[in-house]
Order: sequence, then structure tokens, then C-alpha cells
Amino acid sequence: MATKSAPRSKPTSARTAPKKVTRPAQRAARTRSVLKRPATSQQRQSTPSASPASAQVSKQARLIALLQSEPGATISQMRSLTGWQAHTVRGTISGALRKRLGLNVVCNAMNESGARIYRIVAASGLGVKNA
Repeated sequence: MATKSAPRSKPTSARTAPKKVTRPAQRAARTRSVLKRPATSQQRQSTPSASPASAQVSKQARLIALLQSEPGATISQMRSLTGWQAHTVRGTISGALRKRLGLNVVCNAMNESGARIYRIVAASGLGVKNA
């Protein structure tokens, strides 16, 4: 029995148009000129001489300092400090502070205005067995 074969079509290279090839250096030069502008002499003179680590304090570090203070902090105080939304503040307390860093963050039910107060307290021997 003879089998029928499908008619042959043109090669795929003949059907597609060649793509325009640009050199990576040309692409990088175009994006660099748009994204990065050189600093002016006034901007160069106004940069602080302090080390970058001491000049910037992370939002998480500021949040920890606020929670270690004696009165503690409410969600609204932490939101205004960091610029985060409330669910982000609560997630940071649960995930980063409690779980990853192992800090003992406690929450008092409510203050006189009806807001919960969060603070970091020293560990009181939780999970430690006396031998």
C-alpha cells in the first residue's frame, strides 16, 4: 500500500523576516543615557562624608527601636514611622521580628484610646528547662 505524503512547504527561514540585530553596547548606551544622569558639581559637594552604613538606618531598625521604647507603639505610630500599610506592619512583626529575628514582641489588648500597644520585651526564660 502506498502512503500519501503531505505537500512540501517553503522552508521556515524564507517565511520569516530577519530580525534587526543591535549590538549590546548600543542598547546599554541608550538605556544608560535615559536612566542615569551625571551628578552636577553642586550635588557632588553636598554629599555627606560619613560612611553609607551610618547615614542610612533601615525602616526595620527604626521599627525595632520604636518597639523597644518603654511605652511601645500602636499600629498607626508604626505606619507613620515607616510609611507602610497596616497589614505590612503586622506581617513584619510576625515574620521578620518574631520568626526570623526571634524577638519577643507582645501585644497589650488596648490602651485608653482603643488601640493595641506592641512592644519588645526581654525573654523571660521561655522554653528553657532547668537541669
